[in-house]
Amino acid sequence: RSNTQKKAIHPNTILNSKLEEARHLSIVDQDLEYLSEGLEGRSSNPVAVLFDTLLHPDADFGYDYPSVLHWKLEQHHYIPHLVLGKGPPGGAWHNMEGSMLTISFGSWMELPGLKFKDWVSSKRRNLKGDRVMPEEIARYYKHYVKVMGLQKNFRENTYITSVSRLYRDQDDDDSQDRDISTKIEKSNFIKRNWEIRGYQRIADGSHVPFCLFAENVALATGTLDSPAHLEIEGEDFPFVFHSMPEFGAAINKGKLRGKVDPVLIVGSGLTAADAVLCAYNSNIPVIHVFRRRVTDPSLIFKQLPKKLYPEYHKVYHMMCTQSYSVDSNLLSDYTSFPEHHVLSFKSDMKCVLQSISGLKKIFKLSAAVVLIGSHPNLSFLKDQGCYLGHKSSQPITCKGNPVEIDTFTYECIKEANLFALGPLVGDNFVRFLKGGALGVTRCLATRQKKKHLFVERGGGDGIA
Repeated sequence: RSNTQKKAIHPNTILNSKLEEARHLSIVDQDLEYLSEGLEGRSSNPVAVLFDTLLHPDADFGYDYPSVLHWKLEQHHYIPHLVLGKGPPGGAWHNMEGSMLTISFGSWMELPGLKFKDWVSSKRRNLKGDRVMPEEIARYYKHYVKVMGLQKNFRENTYITSVSRLYRDQDDDDSQDRDISTKIEKSNFIKRNWEIRGYQRIADGSHVPFCLFAENVALATGTLDSPAHLEIEGEDFPFVFHSMPEFGAAINKGKLRGKVDPVLIVGSGLTAADAVLCAYNSNIPVIHVFRRRVTDPSLIFKQLPKKLYPEYHKVYHMMCTQSYSVDSNLLSDYTSFPEHHVLSFKSDMKCVLQSISGLKKIFKLSAAVVLIGSHPNLSFLKDQGCYLGHKSSQPITCKGNPVEIDTFTYECIKEANLFALGPLVGDNFVRFLKGGALGVTRCLATRQKKKHLFVERGGGDGIA
């Protein structure tokens, strides 16, 4: 749990005054709505902004002030929990292209009690900049779970097939209530609101089914499971990729080596820019297609300082200065097609592009990479989880239709005892995702306190 350090002074004088009022209390026990009032940041969730500014005061202004929080283990406040994931701790970071640098600084992605700089300095000597490789972040998170003694709370290689609300009472000795690898000793007071079913994939490839019950469920799946598609003719041809790992693997295996025809890259975000850099650095010519104008103020490149992100500004510069014109051919290394979209892909590895004016063009390709976002896989929920969003008739997306939550507890508005955090609620960056964990923790701790049912660490492994 976190408390404000005794002599710490926050540069925001109003917030500092509020912190002084309850310096003896853990942040988990304070009024988060009161503390976050008036704060501004790059998240629409006020608790995310609050926690970020406590951990990294004025970070967006380029300052490197120390955190005003300090952490200590308080075992009597332990909340029983179990984390189920397809891969090791660190999730999607283990699948990201290893040669790229992270958008966020390494320190912004560190977790309580283990400074990222201290950890990474023990792994490599040369610390040139604040941005790091995804592989390092993945290893840091995996190490964090180990060094903090949290292994018993994590289950890898688990696949969830169903999360459903129970509408009937269950006896405590229900034989189906079992853990994935070991029997959970149930606490008598755990209210079974949810039934979670799935399977664990073990070393020999076989599947071991499981069923367990929980009072609360927190959704932290991210949104990278299902890449978005253009939904056009020919998109399922094998030369059309929908993720950076696929594209990176094709390059690493030499499948595109020596190809004269360009690679088509679709999208105007940072992942598309990563693909452009990957192809450019491999001497593969690029056709870059995107729907927006290069002067569109919402382009992500306009929000990134040039000094910190030179490679992305290099891509943006090419987008602006190396665009296609009817009077010239494709450039040898890179050609951008602003305000264009792909009409179709053909079996002979050609694509049809159309401009905003309706003009069509056909190009021969060596490959295509469609990087226009992604959707979470919430197939284990009723109606794919759509009913949880702001627009209940549409799929959940990070920007267009996030899960609708109480912004201070992160509890779903449309489903009690179900929580969501991270990209599912619009927080794509780790620095803001951590605020979601604070909101959920405070909510659960408050409810436990009201019921006078705090659990001693070792006193049972019921799932809260």
